[in-house]
Amino acid sequence: MRVLVAEDEEILAELVATGLRRAGFAVDTVYSGDAALAYLGLHDYDVVVLDRDLPRVHGDDVARRLVATGSRTKILMLTASGTMEDRVEGLDLGADDYVTKPFEFPELVSRVRALRRRSARPVPPQLERYGIRLDSVRRAATRDGRDLDLSPKEFTVLQLLLEADGAAVSAEELLERAWDANADPFTGAVRVCMSKLRAKLGEPALIRTVQGVGYAL
Repeated sequence: MRVLVAEDEEILAELVATGLRRAGFAVDTVYSGDAALAYLGLHDYDVVVLDRDLPRVHGDDVARRLVATGSRTKILMLTASGTMEDRVEGLDLGADDYVTKPFEFPELVSRVRALRRRSARPVPPQLERYGIRLDSVRRAATRDGRDLDLSPKEFTVLQLLLEADGAAVSAEELLERAWDANADPFTGAVRVCMSKLRAKLGEPALIRTVQGVGYAL
């Protein structure tokens, strides 16, 4: 759900980030290897889309350091070279998948989703609780057969609550998993999103506030 795009071509990086956000991911972008290492040290990412040819710290070195720390973040390596030798070298560095430029964007989104599923606790593609049915593949949600017109952020928050299987999820965790690094923790973004989600779910109310802990279904 949370992705870091590390790509030195800024226009390409922002295009990839925009597309991934439209697919429902929280995305941060950096343009150098040292910045990638800094962000990876600060935030818990499911996937890093990593260009091999990064300035200051090479993408290969970023991959090596990430693997050496035992991080659960999956690595999708990007490169302009599509030779078998380069692909093998990238995978040997610890990359979990490999995409060559130019690439078809739907394929990139699909590969990121696949890596995210491998990085997280296994959950079924369809989640159901209290009449809510959420399909994480089709990005669709219903309650008692009624379509819920959810924004990408609302969908992600609902998915996190369903995956928690009745346990409370803190506002801090929701902010970490569903928003990018530019989100201000003092803006009340989680509270506003939760209010809109509750309204769309309708009555009887399903999301409860657990005082001092967070939110639960």
